[in-house]
Amino acid sequence: MRDEIINIIKNNYNNFYSNSIDVNSDYIPVSGKSLDQDDLIHLIDASLDMWLTAGRFAKQFEFEFASYMEQKYCLAVNSGSSANLIAFSTLTSQFLGDRRVCPGDEVITVAAGFPTTVNPIIQCDCVPVFVDVDLESYQIDVAVLEQALSNKTKAIFIAHTLGNPFNLKTISDFCKKHDLWLIEDCCDAVGAKYEGKSVGTFGDLATASFYPAHHITMGEGGAVLTSNPLLKKISESFRDWGRDCWCEPGVDNTCNKRFQWQLGSLPSGYDHKYTYSHIGFNLKISDMQAAVGVSQLKKINKFIEKRNSNFLFLFKKFSQLDNFFILPKVQENSCPSWFGFPLTIKDSNQISRKDLIVFLEKNRVGTRLLFAGNLTRQPAYTNIKKRIVGKLCNTDKIMNDTFWIGVHPRLNEEHLEYMFDKVCEFLKINEVI
Repeated sequence: MRDEIINIIKNNYNNFYSNSIDVNSDYIPVSGKSLDQDDLIHLIDASLDMWLTAGRFAKQFEFEFASYMEQKYCLAVNSGSSANLIAFSTLTSQFLGDRRVCPGDEVITVAAGFPTTVNPIIQCDCVPVFVDVDLESYQIDVAVLEQALSNKTKAIFIAHTLGNPFNLKTISDFCKKHDLWLIEDCCDAVGAKYEGKSVGTFGDLATASFYPAHHITMGEGGAVLTSNPLLKKISESFRDWGRDCWCEPGVDNTCNKRFQWQLGSLPSGYDHKYTYSHIGFNLKISDMQAAVGVSQLKKINKFIEKRNSNFLFLFKKFSQLDNFFILPKVQENSCPSWFGFPLTIKDSNQISRKDLIVFLEKNRVGTRLLFAGNLTRQPAYTNIKKRIVGKLCNTDKIMNDTFWIGVHPRLNEEHLEYMFDKVCEFLKINEVI
């Protein structure tokens, strides 16, 4: 019966879903999932198991994604935001001794970022130290690192914004010099390289997201990655209710000592499956999500190649408008895995970003701002404990004048040409060119 159901899906897939975007009538989204017949087959196959929680597909995905990201371990979770929460919570474990991150400790991050990179710092009662970014690469300004450092600094937690790697050599060297933890948020940057190595392999922990906007999707989903066995064990505990046991769902007595442990002040032999060493969560993935991830992972290199090709096409086009816009810049020794194409209006031009993006949206071209702009100016972050380094001038410029457009694999040159033409049309209407 399973084979019959799968054959029905194969023969009728086009009735379920289409990836096409008609440039003459459809809205051109700034991001979007790219799904095919194989993704739906995997989803149906997993659902027919009726296992529902993490199972065979989750195990397969964790193994294959860890290998792809050049890591020893991958822990699948229910979202990229959860991945960030688990990764940072891991650093608060008592098992890390003197290096444990404690309430009141400081963590260097950027103000021009996405909230869920910063939120775990706050949720663990630590202090984010906000620094500025470079205006061309949109990555952390490494020149202010020494100024951001204090005797309370324990970690750096930043993202590779829009798939463009930050200066990993300088950041890694700084962390080693000062004995700091480094978490790389790779949610925008799966597949990016720095000095020939995958992003995520330079830090102690890395995270990824599989939201529909990202390089591969499960609908919702994320991952924590590390090559450190201790950090893997701690992360797994935080993900799985905080328990000390490492058995997979539905499996018992992996350690062969289930009733032989003596931990805390519990009775000797207390069931290890119900012994807890952390104040944890339940952030596991469902096997249906993981099944789609397994299918998507087969196509990831094709997706990244298309994203980068679309980016280069737009870069060549917008190079004609470099009098009006600051074009994105790639870090030396890096190979991005582009998430979007950012543009910043130059100070010398009297162009309203609001008017421009409203015009583009009315003409069916999707746009996004660079996430939260300046996080320190967002209502949620007004009264938190924080430290701000410098005046964040570039971050404020981004908040006021930066936006980005799509490069995702469902777009072709016809879509990209249309997007560029609409920007030119706006400039002509406003008598700028």
